[in-house]
Amino acid sequence: MAFSSPSDFKRYHVFSSFHGPDVRSGFLSHLHNHFESKGITPFKDQEIERGHTIGPELIQAIRESRVSIVVLSEKYASSGWCLDELVEILKCKEASGHAVMTIFYKVDPSSVRKQWGDFGSTFKKTCEGKTEEVKQRWSKALAYIATVAGEHSLNWDNEAEMIQKIAIDVSNKLNVTPSRDFEGMCDDVKMIGIWGPAGIGKTTIARALFNQLFTGFRHSCFMGNIDVNNYDSKLRLHNMLLSKILNQKDMKIHHLGAIEEWLRNQRVLIVLDDVDDLEQLEVLAKESFWFGPGSRVIVTLKDKKILMAHGINDIYHVDYPSQKKALEIFCLSAFKQSSPQDGFEELARKVVELCGNLPLALRVVGSSFYGESEDEWRLQLYGIETNLDRKIEHVLRVGYDKLLEKHQSLFLHIACFFNHESVDYVSTMLADSTLDVENGLKTLAAKSLVHISTHGLVRMHCLLQQLGRQVVVQQSGEPGKRQFLVEAKEIRDVLANETMSKIGEFSIRKRVFEGMHNLKFLKFYNGNVSLLEDMKYLPRLRLLHWDSYPRKRLPLTFQPECLVELYLVSSKLEKLWGGIQPLTNLKKINLEYSSNLKEIPNLSKATNLETLRLTGCESLMEIPSSISNLHKLEVLDASGCSKLHVIPTKINLSSLKMVGMDDCSRLRSFPDISTNIKILSIRGTKIKEFPASIVGGLGILLIGSRSLKRLTHVPESVSYLDLSHSDIKMIPDYVIGLPHLQHLTIGNCRKLVSIEGHSPSLESIVAYRCISLESMCCSFHRPILKLEFYNCLKLDNESKRRIILHSGHRIIFLTGNEVPAQFTHQTRGNSITISLSPGGEESFSVSSRFRACLVLSPSKNSPYSDINCFLRTKQGVEINSTAKSIYSSPPNRSLSEYLLIFFGDIFPEANRCLMDVTPNEIVFEFSSSSAKTMECGVQILAEGGQNCSVVEMGHSETGGNRNHLTDVLKVSQVETIKNSNNTGHWSWLLGKKKTELSSTLVSGSSDDTLMRHHEPEAVQLSNDENTRNLSRLLCIVSLVISVLLLFHCFFLQMQ
Repeated sequence: MAFSSPSDFKRYHVFSSFHGPDVRSGFLSHLHNHFESKGITPFKDQEIERGHTIGPELIQAIRESRVSIVVLSEKYASSGWCLDELVEILKCKEASGHAVMTIFYKVDPSSVRKQWGDFGSTFKKTCEGKTEEVKQRWSKALAYIATVAGEHSLNWDNEAEMIQKIAIDVSNKLNVTPSRDFEGMCDDVKMIGIWGPAGIGKTTIARALFNQLFTGFRHSCFMGNIDVNNYDSKLRLHNMLLSKILNQKDMKIHHLGAIEEWLRNQRVLIVLDDVDDLEQLEVLAKESFWFGPGSRVIVTLKDKKILMAHGINDIYHVDYPSQKKALEIFCLSAFKQSSPQDGFEELARKVVELCGNLPLALRVVGSSFYGESEDEWRLQLYGIETNLDRKIEHVLRVGYDKLLEKHQSLFLHIACFFNHESVDYVSTMLADSTLDVENGLKTLAAKSLVHISTHGLVRMHCLLQQLGRQVVVQQSGEPGKRQFLVEAKEIRDVLANETMSKIGEFSIRKRVFEGMHNLKFLKFYNGNVSLLEDMKYLPRLRLLHWDSYPRKRLPLTFQPECLVELYLVSSKLEKLWGGIQPLTNLKKINLEYSSNLKEIPNLSKATNLETLRLTGCESLMEIPSSISNLHKLEVLDASGCSKLHVIPTKINLSSLKMVGMDDCSRLRSFPDISTNIKILSIRGTKIKEFPASIVGGLGILLIGSRSLKRLTHVPESVSYLDLSHSDIKMIPDYVIGLPHLQHLTIGNCRKLVSIEGHSPSLESIVAYRCISLESMCCSFHRPILKLEFYNCLKLDNESKRRIILHSGHRIIFLTGNEVPAQFTHQTRGNSITISLSPGGEESFSVSSRFRACLVLSPSKNSPYSDINCFLRTKQGVEINSTAKSIYSSPPNRSLSEYLLIFFGDIFPEANRCLMDVTPNEIVFEFSSSSAKTMECGVQILAEGGQNCSVVEMGHSETGGNRNHLTDVLKVSQVETIKNSNNTGHWSWLLGKKKTELSSTLVSGSSDDTLMRHHEPEAVQLSNDENTRNLSRLLCIVSLVISVLLLFHCFFLQMQ
């Protein structure tokens, strides 16, 4: 199959360059009406604010149009904007064969070519104050465009006839332009599915695709509202389809073979919208041989299983738009512009969050907010949180209503209890039901009602979750008769007869649950439920989740044999239950921070227990020997159990992978409970050396404590080692030689003097308050991800210099209060200006990077900080920005000022090909969310990221020759797009059948659709290619972003 270049596919049919006052309200408006009547899509610029220079929106529009029409009128040359448009149009014509047509409207072509007469006078006035280069560029463009054949209004007596002729000419040219797209196409009939959840924009996408492609087919039809009940309804559907596609109103169909009879030799384009039953497909498009060679049938639907059952394997999954695009969709409805109005930014983002990025909801809610005051917005926000808009509910409810009863029940369980839980968790919790969870989840996922993530999490869209909870509310006007209760107020109402309410909490009596024998899942959050006396009854629960359970023990009558999960964090429990209970269903116990808990019950029958969390149980002294039976136990965390000193020994729990016993201050030796531990954390204990019983497989070891004076053994398998708070004086040789060690943390090692070496596999070193540390070996064998040295006050300057030199492009933290000398531009404060004039010292290209150093004051409040770097011109125009979220240190740990060093691009990588000029000066401005910037420094790095003055370690860091930069740097060549980095982006063009596609609809119009597509990951720039190569690749880069490029390419690929 032959494929056409991506640059052949355009977003608009026509771009018109014109002088508004001369033609917009008359001639051009009539011409555009003729275009639209013929299905020709012109670019319209009414909403673009015009300035002194052509904007990026128009540059992109020109490149994304198939044909440009230049309307040369008397005052056309009065606008530098128009002249810049003309230059850009001719650039695209030269680079990629962009089609150009001319209309000489009440002006003679010779006046345009020679720039004389009134036209010439107007042009000369526009050129006043312009550089000679600009004048020549404009003059050459006018001289050339005057030679392009076109229509002359002076030759027509009837302007309407001229307009009709132009529209026909454009239509013919458009039909010719894409003919290359069909070279080598196969004659197979293809059926294509557009699959996604309700309200995502499938119909809008299909409508836009149909409008884009129907001119290439002799017969076409867009068909929605398909309903099949009986034989007569099937005949009506046949009649409707054939009447539409053949444009015959009085057709009479008498049998179900009519579609094949009429269309078997016709090349047709058919869109079947919102199909929800396999029979609908079989009635209208059962077999591919019903249609002529080269036909295309596009089907939109919510249920993927229908596509699979019909044998349609070419499927586009329409996903939710990004946060940025979702905000744009909302703003177009709420403000009639693509961004929020001043003062509405946070409110708009809140609404977008509540709408869950669903395009339908964004448009419906946005329209309801249009023109409202800020106060009215705030009032309506509550309604959005609690109730679905009727239009949205109607669309979403259709999918739920068509489910089988058992699948509806599963849907409601997820909406009310199990959203964002794992598939295994949901299956386990509902194992005693008749819901067939495994197949039910597959059905819900196929119908786009839930999504199963790559990590096995069940995710239901927030609006579908709201729909599910609304369905439950509609089950009964009495909350106590509903299947689920999730709203706090309703729960209070149900417990009203047994409830004493207080401010912010409510108290329940001991027998409140006696009438609820069917209760299986009980959750109390936030610890606002109290008991006046010990509870007498709890049902046979599968889930008991009660934050801050207020009594010393559970009811004596409680039977825990059905429990799957027990979650009683921060409780006042001293004991759970007595004796040996049948606990074969129990998988998780979490009793963290139950500071009064004194004993764990006998767990010998909990043979399926996987997790036991006891963190912060300060009164617990012993872990029972019954854990020897827990052969499926994977996690045992008893960190912070300060009185714990008895742990069963000489047992081997083969499944145990993670053990945490940090700050078990009475623990003197580590017991032999497993040889398969992968993560071991025993910081802050009395353990003096690493347990010899753990010989292999351990990956993460956190062992630091004041009791640790020396290390005699660490398994070779360790990749993460934390020796913080230990009294070691040096890093042992065998630690330095660990073959797999990647991360080393040595915080608060007060006696550590030097780090003489490190593992060849090391990727990060974190050190803080190593007050004796003086030197550090910096012979790194691989790129370092992280280097942090807080409050290492004695670390010498040579070590710091070498750390910076060998850091690669990573973030570095160092103790210090002044910017190092290698940062050639330095100043106090948070802003610095670098001159790029011909006399400047820097030599760089648009792919160059910079390294920045900030002197920051310590944060007393938060260890987290957002660092922002903005690069602007002297006039305030933003060039690029870099954001870093860092974890500097726990509060009050960093007692002195410190250096933060990071890297960034001078120009954004995605837009380098679009760069025309660079400024003479760049202002670097830095900000931090929690620390004050005392000083800043910047170092410009040559292409490839290396300082052009630093050749290798030991050479001068500030000397060396530098190339001078011209006052204006032009980017006019692009070498290539790296194929190795872009194969994934273009795999669909090379024959991939199933492609994830993200709908980013930016308007309610069915013809205005934008779909997200990845841009190429890397673009190399060179000074050796010619301008033609640049323009060609510029068109490719901008077209990759367009919505219908991706869909159009896929469609043609199928042919």
